Amino acid sequence: MDLISEVIRTVRVGSAGARLIRNPASAGLRFAAFDGSGFHIITRGTCWLIGHDEPVALRPGDIVLTSSGAEHGLSPVPRALADIPLFEPGADLPVSEPASFEFLCGAYRLDHGTAPQYLRALPDLIALSPDYDRHPELRSLIDLLVADVAADRPGSGATRRALLDLVLVQVLRQWHEWDGSAGWPAVADPGIAAALREIHENPHRPWTVGRLSEVAGLPRTAFSRLFTTAVGRPPMSYLTGWRLARAARLLRETDASLASIAPKVGYSTEFAFSAAFRREYGVSPGRFRTAPPTLTGADVR
Repeated sequence: MDLISEVIRTVRVGSAGARLIRNPASAGLRFAAFDGSGFHIITRGTCWLIGHDEPVALRPGDIVLTSSGAEHGLSPVPRALADIPLFEPGADLPVSEPASFEFLCGAYRLDHGTAPQYLRALPDLIALSPDYDRHPELRSLIDLLVADVAADRPGSGATRRALLDLVLVQVLRQWHEWDGSAGWPAVADPGIAAALREIHENPHRPWTVGRLSEVAGLPRTAFSRLFTTAVGRPPMSYLTGWRLARAARLLRETDASLASIAPKVGYSTEFAFSAAFRREYGVSPGRFRTAPPTLTGADVR
């Protein structure tokens, strides 16, 4: 299964937005933690990525991936994160010339649920310096996204989300190329990899820890321990999250009834599916479906 494609489908159930910030305050901008994922692309000038580790110098073309919405800041000089002014989504930033740096923000906000496990397993903040000579398509996509954000024209509701998806795909590919991993999770044990493949491809099956351990060819206790270590969640917790993430996509992307979605994601009844979905997302499947994702250029973190 193509995990990058799956994560793109998952983040699509939330709202997406992009904003070009040309005139940040001289003290920089701090972005609060949020449920979702996003990226910054430095378009002009230099700055520093401020997180909870050492500051990282950034130059034009560098990309910052906030894989699961961690708090962070961009500043013209290294400083403590708490000393950077908080960015208010939707606020008009004061214009001051010349700006010390400019950057493009792209974000997927998940109003219900959390970022996919794929992204939560990555480092909270990833700074990349792409090789644009080897990957000119990424430069072209960034230029298109910048142009689309700068001129809000008819059709932007379709083009912007598509461009955000394409840029995120390219950023994840760059990360995997740099990190040396061909996919996620980076599971050394072939048995755990086999169990994950079954969960991803056949979430509708009546899985138990025992049945998954048989797929893995491991004793049940050893399987549970190895799976949790490799993936970050126990087997049944991971299975539930995957099932309901797929259900969320079906609710948003199709008009299938709840009764038909339930068995596709491993629930014997509509009632059981609805109860599990409400526990995971905080709303009923019906309400989730009738509150479609939005695309906004202002409310970006």
